[in-house]
Amino acid sequence: MRPSDRLTVAVVLVLVAALGIFFAGRHHLFAGAPQATPISTNHYYLGVSEANEIASYSPVDKFAKNIGRQPNIVLYYAAWNDPFETRLANSAYAHGAIPFVQIDPVPATMASIAAGSHDGYIKSYADEVRSYRHPVIIGFAAEMNGDWDSWGWKHTSPATWVAAWKHFVTVFRQQGATNVTWIWTVSQINNGTGPVQDWWPGSNYVTWIGIDGYYYRKNDTFATVFGKTIIQLRMFTGKPLLLSETAIGQGAGQVAKIPDLFDGVRENHMLGFVWFDRNQDGGVYKQDWQLTSPAAVAVFRRELKNY
Repeated sequence: MRPSDRLTVAVVLVLVAALGIFFAGRHHLFAGAPQATPISTNHYYLGVSEANEIASYSPVDKFAKNIGRQPNIVLYYAAWNDPFETRLANSAYAHGAIPFVQIDPVPATMASIAAGSHDGYIKSYADEVRSYRHPVIIGFAAEMNGDWDSWGWKHTSPATWVAAWKHFVTVFRQQGATNVTWIWTVSQINNGTGPVQDWWPGSNYVTWIGIDGYYYRKNDTFATVFGKTIIQLRMFTGKPLLLSETAIGQGAGQVAKIPDLFDGVRENHMLGFVWFDRNQDGGVYKQDWQLTSPAAVAVFRRELKNY
């Protein structure tokens, strides 16, 4: 073998060894990454959100005993820079439920998130979710078609919002957090909301669609509360739909309307709903949403038998 040939072989061997070390390192880095297994859409979901559930799982347990069934989704809310609530997630998993977190991007702005200014926090959060290794549902900057939040309609442009959403999801994927179901959440459409399609980031960045909406008044029905929203969403996406935050207020005739909610979910082939089981007690838009009366609990239990 000529000296030049020996040199070429040596160089090739060094490169092969280096590549082996590189890919071995990458395998080690993501060896603990969860598999990207989609959450089943073949059965109904019954979720709940309770006050003080982060401190203790007992409010969720109390709700479960009240209705006679463990919820399979537990929703909680997180502020920007909050860590992933691993303790709550582990408690949910132990009870057969999936943790569902809605993250509010305040005091960060959607523009700064899109620009990568908060990647350190997003990476840290993604690593915590990846380490959890079980399914997690994540929503981010929800109800953007409404004008009541700084990231929403009239305050942040849809283009900026979409860029931030895409960046947030992309960073998670780069960190190997493949156990996330991404829920893009809108508010029920009414005269005070903007066009939902303007905030659509595309099907590659969304797993499920969430709709937040409530029965506020006695004349509210599933059709009047959610019908228009479902029709508009179905004009541009066929993604699975979940009522990601809902309840029937005491002032709306809770007992009489519970069957209507269950019927609406079934008839519209939705994934299910998350019941906001909290007492806000502040007028029409902030009522006592809890299932407290024996009559309401009895009707809810009856509907669950066919759900």
